[in-house]
Amino acid sequence: MYIEELAESIRTFEGVTRKKPISDIVRIFETVRPEYSDAIVDFGDDAAVIDIGTDDVILFAADAIWGKIVNKSPWWTGYTSVVVNVNDISAMGGRPLAMVNVMSSDDHSSTEEVMKGIRDGIKKFGVPMVGGHMHPDTPYNSLAVSIIGIAKKDSVIRSDTASPGDVVIAAYDMDGRVGKNSPYSWDTTSFKESAVVRERFMVMQELGEKRLVTAGKDISNPGTIGTLGMLCEVSKVGASVDIRKIPRPDNVDFEQWLKIYPATGYILTVKEEKASQCVKMFENAGLKAAVMGEINDSQVIDIYDNSGKAIVFDLKNDTITGI
Repeated sequence: MYIEELAESIRTFEGVTRKKPISDIVRIFETVRPEYSDAIVDFGDDAAVIDIGTDDVILFAADAIWGKIVNKSPWWTGYTSVVVNVNDISAMGGRPLAMVNVMSSDDHSSTEEVMKGIRDGIKKFGVPMVGGHMHPDTPYNSLAVSIIGIAKKDSVIRSDTASPGDVVIAAYDMDGRVGKNSPYSWDTTSFKESAVVRERFMVMQELGEKRLVTAGKDISNPGTIGTLGMLCEVSKVGASVDIRKIPRPDNVDFEQWLKIYPATGYILTVKEEKASQCVKMFENAGLKAAVMGEINDSQVIDIYDNSGKAIVFDLKNDTITGI
């Protein structure tokens, strides 16, 4: 049956399975968690939330670019490092402030192209790269970027606060194209004017400030259902998704679309009575959004359509990140 094959394909997708080692890493830090007294949120969210004793909080995140991308396109590596980090801050309802990077390479031309990509990302998003560190003598190319942002303490959008009865909204910028370096990337920013790009990623800050969202994440490498699975995992809930209601572009295979990192895409949970307002705000910002499912207490994420229903993740018996 198609729905069962789709569920299996999502569950075993590399973008999902490569999250598995995270739990082993987090476990190492368990003995020092008491030292994190100022961390309102640490592991398991798009960014850590640091209490600084005011009405504002600092958002702190980092991302390294997948080696497959680094080896294919140094420019896109640099540009994408800005995209993914800005998304981590905006997904939590924050305003990005500044970034730093760590670059490793033994190839000057690759380093130069990476930095040009970062430069172009800065022009697009308006978030400066203010420092970093360079290893000019490694036998490989790699790039990691860290970012800080700011948000109001009472308007942060977290991943671990979804509740049974909430509805699930998926929102995407449909004005995009499949990336040249991966069939699972959706470029929505490189060809747009900066003002348009910034308006679309800052809609999450507006949603946070209006207290319309119970939980949320930006759709990342695990794709739409995989990202929802991570949100459910840390919220200790389940979800049932009507895949017929997921917004999709006409020219992309649906299974491929569900695995795509959409550059400007979000999974949110909201109270049912606020769903239409959230959808309208996304559409006013130029994104396509729709209610695609509902949160429940099962700790199981399933998908369904006219052909039937299938379980994608059973979080009672398995993990995605293990957090």
